[in-house]
Amino acid sequence: MKVLVLGGVAAGTKAAAKLKREDRSLEVKILAKGKDISYAGCGLPYYIGGVIAGRDDLIVNTPEKYSALTGVTVVVGAEAIAVDFPARKVTYIKDGVEAEESYDKLIIATGAESIVPPVDGIGLKGVFKVRTPDDAEAIREYAGKNGVRKAVVVGAGFIGLEIVENLRKAGLSVTVMDMAGSIMPNAFDEEMALWAGKRLEKAGIKVMTGTRLSAIAGNGSADGVDTDKGHFDADIVILALGVRPSTAFLKDSGIEMEKGAIVVGEDMQTSIRGVYAAGDCALVRNRITGGRMYSAMGSTANISARVLAQNAAGGDKSYPGAVGTGVVRLLDTLSGGRTGLTEEAALKAGFDAVSVVAVTDDKAHYYEGSSFFVMKLIAERSTHRILGFQVLGGGNVDKMTDIAVIAVTQGMKLEDFDAMDFAYAPPFSTAISPFVQLCLILENKLSGDFETMTPLEYLRTKGAGYKVVDVLPERTIQGAHWVDLGKVDGPVEGLGKDEKLLLVCARGKRGYFLQNRLKAYGYTATRVLEGGLTVNDVRVDLPPS
Repeated sequence: MKVLVLGGVAAGTKAAAKLKREDRSLEVKILAKGKDISYAGCGLPYYIGGVIAGRDDLIVNTPEKYSALTGVTVVVGAEAIAVDFPARKVTYIKDGVEAEESYDKLIIATGAESIVPPVDGIGLKGVFKVRTPDDAEAIREYAGKNGVRKAVVVGAGFIGLEIVENLRKAGLSVTVMDMAGSIMPNAFDEEMALWAGKRLEKAGIKVMTGTRLSAIAGNGSADGVDTDKGHFDADIVILALGVRPSTAFLKDSGIEMEKGAIVVGEDMQTSIRGVYAAGDCALVRNRITGGRMYSAMGSTANISARVLAQNAAGGDKSYPGAVGTGVVRLLDTLSGGRTGLTEEAALKAGFDAVSVVAVTDDKAHYYEGSSFFVMKLIAERSTHRILGFQVLGGGNVDKMTDIAVIAVTQGMKLEDFDAMDFAYAPPFSTAISPFVQLCLILENKLSGDFETMTPLEYLRTKGAGYKVVDVLPERTIQGAHWVDLGKVDGPVEGLGKDEKLLLVCARGKRGYFLQNRLKAYGYTATRVLEGGLTVNDVRVDLPPS
């Protein structure tokens, strides 16, 4: 039996190699558009910044090495332009010559291509996209030859921000812009993304959100970008606006697609029997909502392609879907991780979602190099099922994220983590895992023991109608009513028992302690500001003098 694979990189090469391991008698052939059939696409930003020294370090396998290792035949420079599904034939172009290839089973793994906006100046020298090693190499070469000092990165998703970090480390002045209202749109909720954006700005990166690109300026080569918020100088412009499935050649072929992405079942088979698809050209199932989702991640491509290969070889496996897990390094001292639904997405999906934002130590506070996590947990109000998680911090955000992946994937509840025996030693964690602390805090919120104002609520209302109570060890918030927590052993002078009080401290913990005491003394309308001054910019309107 002959299996034809269209595309390489992650899904195509994984599926082809697994097929040959499943059944050595299969004839497996890859038609790859590019010359690099297997490369580390996620490593491109780090090659641009010089962290990865050589282009060859990005190449996982050459066609020759891959063929020798797997027994798969590889044809590079072969771009599929049409598929005749009834005839089981693929038409492709190689070296300018059109040819056909037959198949018994077909795997479509053509990946995705960079989104390029239709604006003037897109063809100027110094304007680049980032999708292949050739793209990254061209950026490094151009920057080196032209003495580049200022860069504009258009797009503030994970790849765009990784490029920003690497350009900054290479000594460039960097501006990052995005049409969305905050960085990392759809991956992090607004209040988390805004906090991360402020950290980037403190590190010297200009962050322009809610900003639309209208043109790239320059005469022959780019010297800046024009936007609805003005002109920004740049010696180099890098487009990181995301990707779209490379499926134009399948238009009107009869295969089911949705917004250009191929629809597959849990067996990774398309609407046409004997034809499979995986990777950035295909949709997968969202394990939380059960709906279709686009997951252009190397992890999704590899996992789903393995299942695909087992089924194409005659097996009966299913790929239950993805939960949208991702991690990103933003600065040397700041990384982010997320999985599951954002609060916004959970509400749109029909869940009665509740969330909490909390700040915890990432390891024992007295240990060298200790820092903190800013975390957000989203759960279903009635069942306490964990729906999503987001974390920002200088420590091992991937560890926290991976714990949350288990919770979301398995449909676990907050209480399932209360007594879990996670690894602890001062260099690694806190005695009660930060993730468990987060679950306990949300449990307290759901029970009513911890009554709060979320950072997003504060951002939108500025705590209108509430008196701000400063619960820090020393007076910190100008104009607020300071309370010495250690001396509270009864009603507090100056605070009415039915007065709306917003309790603010550094992180939220002292505010919770004060709220607990005040409730015991008959106070009825207290709220603790989640995340405290670590997350929120708190200002008190002072009366006119």
